[in-house]
Amino acid sequence: MIYLKTDDEIDMMRTAGKVVGSILYELADVITPGVSTAEVNDFVDKKIRAEGMEPTFLGYNGFPASACISVNEEIVHGIPSPERLINEGDIVGVDIGATYGGWVADAARTYTAGDVSEKAASIVSACKDSFFAGLAYCRIGCRLGDIGHAIQETAEARGFSVVRDLVGHGVGRQMHEDPQVKNYGAAGKGVKLMKGMALAIEPMINEGVYDTRTLEDNWTVVTEDGGLSAHYENTVIITDGAPELITLDDREAAADK
Repeated sequence: MIYLKTDDEIDMMRTAGKVVGSILYELADVITPGVSTAEVNDFVDKKIRAEGMEPTFLGYNGFPASACISVNEEIVHGIPSPERLINEGDIVGVDIGATYGGWVADAARTYTAGDVSEKAASIVSACKDSFFAGLAYCRIGCRLGDIGHAIQETAEARGFSVVRDLVGHGVGRQMHEDPQVKNYGAAGKGVKLMKGMALAIEPMINEGVYDTRTLEDNWTVVTEDGGLSAHYENTVIITDGAPELITLDDREAAADK
């Protein structure tokens, strides 16, 4: 069942989204060679709590941290550790959520640590570009399949594959709500978009095959072939006009122009 948010509910999500977006922007300076993934997690946790909010991920289905931090071949759900140091040339996906007054905002970015390979830089860029290709169809009257098709087309045109086992989702009172938002599919298919929908749109693309496997920690999802993976996500509100990205910091938006 898809729940359409009211203006007041969207305001609550917007407040949470502003904090999420700010943290993701600031993480670009935190994620450097020599820093542990536990230090990154601590930064996220403290920032969320300093705003009087709760880190949505901590304890969610038993997840033991406030941020999912996934390095190189790790697609999503990487568990932070003081022993896991970020190295020169790594790409690092960070997925976070903040809960404010019972309402959730959820977003992710993939960062580059120091000098990275051309392939690493390319997959990070392609993942972000695929998100914005899908965003163009986040308007009343378009369908979920339009979003997925645009994401898939963009990623595959750049030589990458789109993960099938993991998808985007509705978000609001819960981190995961209906509908599922696939990052692949056929244009013109699926649920029609309506005002008040809140969607976490999150392309996950791989360097090689799209197949995945889960590590023994029962959380970390990695590429089956060991190739690189990138992740980019925003919480998007469907409005009467252009979609609203409530987790995109103004400084990040300005830098993209």
